Amino acid sequence: MNHKKHDIASREDVQLLVHRFYDRIRNHEALGPFFNSTVQNWAEHLELLTNFWDSQLFLNRNYTGDPVKAHIHVDKVFGHTITMEHFGWWLEVWVATIDDLFDGERAWIAKNRARKMATMLFLKIYESRKTSS
Repeated sequence: MNHKKHDIASREDVQLLVHRFYDRIRNHEALGPFFNSTVQNWAEHLELLTNFWDSQLFLNRNYTGDPVKAHIHVDKVFGHTITMEHFGWWLEVWVATIDDLFDGERAWIAKNRARKMATMLFLKIYESRKTSS
């Protein structure tokens, strides 16, 4: 099937992206264990992340989580073993998923925001390790 890709244009597009991305993440050799043993309710998690990316890409204010706190908690649970390489793999899967599904300005924004987010989250994790030893 050869169809022209469109830009991320709606919440439904964001939902498709988030669901397809986490299908890949759950099966990723290095990243899957973090998510599969941490996320208790996948339907709830996917809805939360759809809200997050919907708010990032469409400036809706329907996200009420704290990604920094959540990532610091997961790092602590896993004995402070999350590395920048993990965020690199995460970003690689995110970009590949976007490229498979979409093309356009909002798709580019989603990739760029994820790059910035990966760096910021890892720095926050790293900083928290100094204070929680």
